[in-house]
Amino acid sequence: MGLVNRAALADFLRRRREVLRPSDVGLVPGPRRRTPGLRREEVAGLTGMSTDYYVRLEQQRGPQPSEQMLAALARALRLTADERDYVYRIAGHNVPRRTAGDTHIAPALLRVLDRLEDSPALILSYLSEVLVANRLATAIFGDRSHLTGWARSDVYRWFTDPASRAVYPAEDHDRQARSMVAGLRAAYGAAGEHSPAAELVRVLLAESAQFRDMWERHEVARRFEDHKTLVHPEVGRIDVDCQALFTEDQSQALLVLTPAPGSEAEEKIRLLAVLGHEGFPARW
Repeated sequence: MGLVNRAALADFLRRRREVLRPSDVGLVPGPRRRTPGLRREEVAGLTGMSTDYYVRLEQQRGPQPSEQMLAALARALRLTADERDYVYRIAGHNVPRRTAGDTHIAPALLRVLDRLEDSPALILSYLSEVLVANRLATAIFGDRSHLTGWARSDVYRWFTDPASRAVYPAEDHDRQARSMVAGLRAAYGAAGEHSPAAELVRVLLAESAQFRDMWERHEVARRFEDHKTLVHPEVGRIDVDCQALFTEDQSQALLVLTPAPGSEAEEKIRLLAVLGHEGFPARW
């Protein structure tokens, strides 16, 4: 860990905050907004830090931010990978390695996600980790922000925790499992033997007989364009079509779930938009 360049960090944060509009980060502008850009308290809220902490950073008198705090700032301010690396350097930290497993969310995907209010949507890593989800996706799939380690991966939980499969009807479990394994093999092939994808494969081969059987089939596919039936504990079955928008390197995908217009599923999603997920039991 090196020394923080407080002046450069403060100036960069302030200028990035001033060029962003509330709509760029999914916020409603509201009345009495006399200056352009985001307010300091809005940036603080997006990162989970206190307003006082953020103000001190912009005033060149705050503590050296941790790597976790810098990652939160990079996401909140919609920084590109180059901008994120610059912030790490001036804050006195080593730059994160750019690999297929880099979980810095692509700003282009975040901008689209911020505008999706009436459709469940989430951004996934190439290991099927939910990097961020909107309110409707959280209402359907549950809040996964507390998960750590391999448990962050949908693929890992599917083969090691049967309760995680409850979001799909039993008759779709085999198809969903095959799709997950085929997607992981595609990620493994792209990332190579020394990648997190390869390590996840080794872990699952050791822990799951079902995974071992499916891995031996050598099926390879990214099957995000699909029709799915999801099961919610309160509103029941929800039929949706799935569309994905990938980053150029295929390392992240924005998954959008849309019901047929005028369908019962559309009505159920509208109900979830009103109720949210707070009144429902945790899915896993």
